[in-house]
Amino acid sequence: MPIAVGTVAPDFLLKTKTPSGLKDIKLSFNFGKKQTVLLFFPLAFTSVCTQELCDATAQFGSDEYPDAEVIGISVDSPFTQEAWATANKIRVTLVSDLNKDITKAYGVLFPMLAGVGDTAARAAFVIGKDGIVKYSEQTPTPKDLPNFAAIKAVLAK
Repeated sequence: MPIAVGTVAPDFLLKTKTPSGLKDIKLSFNFGKKQTVLLFFPLAFTSVCTQELCDATAQFGSDEYPDAEVIGISVDSPFTQEAWATANKIRVTLVSDLNKDITKAYGVLFPMLAGVGDTAARAAFVIGKDGIVKYSEQTPTPKDLPNFAAIKAVLAK
């Protein structure tokens, strides 16, 4: 069960891979500055995840949401995420939760996806500038995409 709206968002310090090397991404870096959209997704290089993050790039990559940052979180390594992002022109920040601590903290661990192991479920959260969860969604199945219209409505408030 994903954490609820009104909950203090669990902070994290996770790694992303950039062309210049590994970089730390901490959720609380955004507190007081901008809203954060967290998109948990099962695995890079899968069709639905590729569609989701390409859609997120298209929908949130414009100047329409200047005070919001989108962060994609999966249990893939940062090296896998970088290769996938490059291959698919994904331009949102991707961070690695390889040990699944943050996936568990947000209540979105998906056990034994397709028999390959535990992954993140497909889930979306909007974290306000104050560090409080403003939107919380876990899709019914990993094949379902998050409700981007609902996320945009929360960001617009």
